[in-house]
Formats: sequence, C-alpha cells, structure tokens
Amino acid sequence: MKITVSINLGGYSFNIDEDAYAELKMYLRNLELHFAEEESSSEILSDIEARMSELFRTKLTNYKKVITIEDVRQAISVLGTPEDISDNDGTAARDKFSSHGYHRMYRDTDHRIIGGVCSGMGAYWNIEPWIVRIIFIVITMMGGLGVLVYIILYIVLPEAKTTAQKIEMKGEPVNIQNIKEAVKKEFNDVRKNMKL
Repeated sequence: MKITVSINLGGYSFNIDEDAYAELKMYLRNLELHFAEEESSSEILSDIEARMSELFRTKLTNYKKVITIEDVRQAISVLGTPEDISDNDGTAARDKFSSHGYHRMYRDTDHRIIGGVCSGMGAYWNIEPWIVRIIFIVITMMGGLGVLVYIILYIVLPEAKTTAQKIEMKGEPVNIQNIKEAVKKEFNDVRKNMKL
C-alpha cells in the first residue's frame, strides 16, 4: 500500500505517489535554485511546470489514475536536470539534448499577418513564412482555392499558445534549455518593445 498526494501542477490536479512527490518536489526546488538569478525565472519555472503537466497527462488513462515515481523520472529525463544544462558545460549540454522533439503544426500568431497559418507552416517546415505566403497568393490567383485552404487550415490548426507548443512547432525538443532560451528571448523582445 502506498500513500498518494494530490498536487496542482501547471493548472491541473494530479494524484501522485508519495515517493514520486518527494522526487518531483526536489527536482522543482533544484530548478528554482538554478534559475534564481535569472530575471525571468518565474516564467521559466511556470513553463517547465506546464510542460511537466503535459507529460503527466499523457501517462494517465481510465485505468491508471496516479502518477508514479517512474513517470516522474521519465519526465525528468525528457526535460533534463539543471546539472545537464549548466552554463559551464556549454555545447556539451546542448548536444546531449539536441535530438529532434515532437513536431506538430500550429498557427504562429507571434509572426502572423492574418491568422498565423503561413508563419506556422513556415516554422514547421523551417522555411521563411513569406515563401508560404507567396504560394498561397499564387494558388489563390489561379482559381481562388488558396482562400478556402487557408480558412480550413485556420480552423483546423491550433494556435501555439504555450512556450512548449512554440518549441514543438519548430521540431525542437521541449527541455529545460530550450524553454529557458525561449522565455528569455520572449522576455527580451517584450523589454525592447517597451523601450520603443
């Protein structure tokens, strides 16, 4: 018999074994200490918790309702540890987690002109969005089919809202290093826009 604990992680409620909770708590505390000096530490930690919550939700089924220590360890191995990404290691840490991650197409509303379909497709295929826009314009001029395809894609493709989704859109692994870089870039972009 095991004791389970109810937690809220990334806005979702989970039942988690007591030993898994202790390991998760220690992992999150280490992350908090690692990012304490970062200006955007709360955003980085929030995005890491959201990603961990996504990983936990994939583990739950109608028959499995509790997060186990194996689930926590697997999520930690996907995200990486603070020691893996310490600035002292430099490129070695990046190489360790450089394998491609889950790749999914989203609408990229950060770089949109109308709805973000073309910029999302550009990010997915790693090409400039203006190329995709020109293709849509040519298809539209040839018979108007481009508008219909764009509307269907606008309806079907979800918007990339979270940092993890924006990283997935580019096909990069969603780990601590990539989340940290994405949040810092977004933070700096907001800072630049505020100064203008």
